[in-house]
Amino acid sequence: MAAGGKIVWVGRGISVLVSLGFAVSAVMKLVGGAEVKEGIAHLGLPDSMLTPLSILELRCTVVYLIPATAVLGAILLTGYIGGAICTHWRVGDPFLIQVALGILVWLGIYLREDRLKALLPVRRS
Repeated sequence: MAAGGKIVWVGRGISVLVSLGFAVSAVMKLVGGAEVKEGIAHLGLPDSMLTPLSILELRCTVVYLIPATAVLGAILLTGYIGGAICTHWRVGDPFLIQVALGILVWLGIYLREDRLKALLPVRRS
């Protein structure tokens, strides 16, 4: 396997791991439970937002996993993560995990998508 092929597989692996994280988060919102409801209340959001947030998160993740729509999915997940960062920042919670997720979303797709490499080339001295 060529070096470029290995990089693509690393990108796919990162994308799948990040997507699993989003999927687990979405399922936890759907299932609910006391801890999830306490967490969303702490963020100042009503329980009624759990299902819509979960559906939105799952749909963005699916769009990200489909190769033909992966770039759109990355844009949608970036918006979703941006909302999470803003919400955590507003209540004074740390948001480093959300920032890292956003970076990993784009790292994964950058490594597996040649069109992005052409659009955003890494310059070497």
